[in-house]
Amino acid sequence: MAEEQNLPRAGTILFTDLTVERAEETRDFYKQVIGWEHSDVKMGDYADYEMKSLDGQSVAGICHQAGVNKGLPPVWLVYFSVHDLEASLTACRKLGGIVHVEPKTVRPGSYAVIEYPEGAFCALSQL
Repeated sequence: MAEEQNLPRAGTILFTDLTVERAEETRDFYKQVIGWEHSDVKMGDYADYEMKSLDGQSVAGICHQAGVNKGLPPVWLVYFSVHDLEASLTACRKLGGIVHVEPKTVRPGSYAVIEYPEGAFCALSQL
């Protein structure tokens, strides 16, 4: 029970990232426009980018359209916390939504990408 108390509340925004074809150019654009810094996140033979505020706080990710991110839409994808990913995906489908990325395991949990019937995308993450 104590472990559950440390979980984020359902609906909490956990993170946001952007997946694009030209990740380096996009990274540099946001560094100049917003003032972010970055650090590389190794993804095998390439790196995605963890974007950070000037005080070093992680604020977003910018990812290549490759590997696990291939096929994701080029939009700022918000990750919402859910307590039961499978139940959330079942509800999504029942209500006319589309599951674009089936659950993938990542540390420390799992996530999936869905589309609301009107076209908005988001990710659901169970920690």
